[in-house]
Amino acid sequence: MISKQDFPAINERPPEGLKPDGTPYKILVVDDSMFVAKQIGQILTSEGYEVVGTAGDGFEGVEKYKEMCPNVDLVTMDITMPKMDGITALEQIIAFDKNAKVVMISALGKEELVKKALLLGAKNYIVKPLDRKKVLERISSVLGK
Repeated sequence: MISKQDFPAINERPPEGLKPDGTPYKILVVDDSMFVAKQIGQILTSEGYEVVGTAGDGFEGVEKYKEMCPNVDLVTMDITMPKMDGITALEQIIAFDKNAKVVMISALGKEELVKKALLLGAKNYIVKPLDRKKVLERISSVLGK
């Protein structure tokens, strides 16, 4: 009988979502689209990240960040949302915690808003529609991996 040990996986590598101590990076997902929030969650959890919360608008995102801080390693923030947009929420999170790591998520054609977000302290951005590889690349680069 052939066992798994007979064929070591060529692509075997530790999941990207784990810190050097083996615990998962904790992510807060802020997006008014349940579909996008779910998609981001699935991409991240497939690599070992832990989605510690989701919020449907910027106001809720800021509140959740304040409640959970310092137990959030990174926030994904949609730019266009009801109640409070992602730029305003980013400003409030950075004002609350200048070391916050926020990655903006934007639809195509929102370059000016993305530039503004980066100037205000966002660490990177991801363009919709989401590409699994790009989402993971951008997030791991922000986390310094």
